[in-house]
Amino acid sequence: MENLQATSVRTPAHLWVVGVLSLLWNSFGCYDYTMTKLDPVKYMTSVGMGEAEIAYMDTFPAWLSAFWAIGVWGSLLGSVLLLIRSRHAVTAFAASLLGLAVSQVYQFADGAMPASMYSPVMLVMTVVIWASLLFFLWYARRMAAAGVLR
Repeated sequence: MENLQATSVRTPAHLWVVGVLSLLWNSFGCYDYTMTKLDPVKYMTSVGMGEAEIAYMDTFPAWLSAFWAIGVWGSLLGSVLLLIRSRHAVTAFAASLLGLAVSQVYQFADGAMPASMYSPVMLVMTVVIWASLLFFLWYARRMAAAGVLR
């Protein structure tokens, strides 16, 4: 008689490494978002933004802020779901990617963005954010396909 019990896929060690790094990285995005909303002038000044950048970000419409929130909080949720081995991590990272895409398209298509926000440091940071999120989404999909995420 065959054993009808489902076999559990063992959690690979790299999932914990990627999950913890993802959680730490995405926590900073949530911190940045929260501080920008709670005390924008003090926080943005502390990270090197000047009056032009602060004034520009102050003009963001509510819907854009909502997509930014989806981006950062979706990534944090994806990190937690990855660590608890939930297949819904894929959905959370995908939603986060949508939030990032809408936010970035708006900012880079908007002619009002100050030239200082096109600095090499800002552009490198944008690339790093995109690369990390795409990696986390790819990784979650790979783990889901391997049966590690349930």
